[in-house]
Amino acid sequence: MLKTLGAQIKEYKRDSLLTPVFMILEVILETIIPFMMASIIDDGVEAGDMKHICIMGVCMLLTAAASLWAGVMGGKYGASASTGFAKNLRKAMYANIQTFSFSNIDKFSTSGLVTRLTTDVTNIQNSYQMVLRMCMRAPATLICAMAMSFYVNPKIATIYLAAVILLTVINVFITKSAMKYFSAVFKKYDKLNESVQENVSAIRVVKAYSREDFEKSKFAKASENIYKMFVKAEGLVVINMPIMQGIAYTCILLISWLGAKMIVGGSMTTGELSQLLTYCMNILMSLMFLSMIFVMLTMSIASAERIAEVLNEKADIVNPENPVMEVKDGSILFENVEFRYNMTSPEPVLKGINISINQGETIGIIGGTGSAKSSLVNLISRLYDVSSGSVKVGGVDVREYDIETLRNEVAVVLQKNVLFSGTIYDNLRWGNKDATEEECRHACKLACADEFIDRMTDGYNTYIEQGGSNVSGGQKQRLCIARALIKKPKILILDDSTSAVDTATDSKIRKAFAEEIPGTTKIIIAQRISSIQNCDRIIVMEDGCVDGFGTHEELLASNEIYREVYESQVSGNADFDEN
Repeated sequence: MLKTLGAQIKEYKRDSLLTPVFMILEVILETIIPFMMASIIDDGVEAGDMKHICIMGVCMLLTAAASLWAGVMGGKYGASASTGFAKNLRKAMYANIQTFSFSNIDKFSTSGLVTRLTTDVTNIQNSYQMVLRMCMRAPATLICAMAMSFYVNPKIATIYLAAVILLTVINVFITKSAMKYFSAVFKKYDKLNESVQENVSAIRVVKAYSREDFEKSKFAKASENIYKMFVKAEGLVVINMPIMQGIAYTCILLISWLGAKMIVGGSMTTGELSQLLTYCMNILMSLMFLSMIFVMLTMSIASAERIAEVLNEKADIVNPENPVMEVKDGSILFENVEFRYNMTSPEPVLKGINISINQGETIGIIGGTGSAKSSLVNLISRLYDVSSGSVKVGGVDVREYDIETLRNEVAVVLQKNVLFSGTIYDNLRWGNKDATEEECRHACKLACADEFIDRMTDGYNTYIEQGGSNVSGGQKQRLCIARALIKKPKILILDDSTSAVDTATDSKIRKAFAEEIPGTTKIIIAQRISSIQNCDRIIVMEDGCVDGFGTHEELLASNEIYREVYESQVSGNADFDEN
């Protein structure tokens, strides 16, 4: 974990090294000041030597100024190192997330990734700055003050040593007890973020069903869980402060009592007692800072583990050593394909798949919910890898292609349509960033999106809100189809992507595909028989297997499942858009 996180310090190593150097310098200078003060009292005030007082006073002033400068420089470099470290962590996590396959993404919830990129990184940033500054300053102060105390009076310095040992034991006990709560609280943060994300993204549904009170109650419960966790953890941590103060005051009383006796006995000077009292406060303050560091590190350990988990996650799908850089054609071949989302699953999602699709064919896929239609087509563009068998595109196993090359030739309009904030042109150019306005308009014409775009005030420069909230479901689907067409792919997959459009528009889209892109292999997943009955061939899926594969007429004659769906839709007027 430390190696993983440490690799992200990168260009901020210099700042990370200079920070503790300046902090130690500050401590050394601060440790000298009480020594000078003792000299002023003993050799100046009591001896009546004004010259000595002036000289030592100037030296103290210069030393204090140098100490202040060192502290400022330590703060400056510490801030630079910690914020830079946080920047690199976020950048590295985000970059690694972009390499994840669908199976990798499935391991992390969206809210969990958001928490890791925000709250967890902030915790690490604060802890790193604390480590560079206070984690260097506090031990250095402790060591220097303890060394000077033993130099001045070993007998009284023993009191400090006993206090340090006692407080260390107490800190370890408190930190260990609080650790389990701080480790658990970030999982609660994930639940809180999940609640917020779900509510905000579905706010229209929430309002439509008047579920505001329910959502507020759910959020309050998640927030209350975090509150309770922090109360338990902080309740343990705050015990440290009264214990610290009690021991500090006890040390001061003991030193004052023993010091006074020694002064009366002549074995100690007034200046030395003053010096020892200053070192006493330095030692106890350094212990207090160390306890704060322990608490901060306790919180950050859980965050560090969660960040390292994302950074160490290796993409399941990677390029081979010598990838094929060209897809010859749009032919597809499934050979004895078996697929599991999780290798430990007892039953495969897909099993015994053997399908051959020729270039330029239009293939329909139909089946009940959960029949693995989407899982089947996700293997073509290698969004997932097969568990056994092979999927070939253009006669080459998809695992042998360069991933970017393959996905540029296989355009997928996923079941869940997503648009991004920006203009319609911006969204269309996700398919091809160099697409001209003419190409964008032609793709929209094929997808029947030009019909509604032309009616918009700003046309193709209309701004799309985040998630496409200002366009209808059917409009969103047609824009996503146009975006895929701009890629000019060899294979076009529509995963139930015309479900929100009327049958007349659906028919226009299919006709445009047949006339404009005859050489592109088209795979259409649909629930409506009318959307696929004119396809060259149709695949009927059932429980992860191919139950039938043939033309509309062949399946009506030989496949019971297809015939039942057809009869139910025709006799039940399922395509009521046509009425």
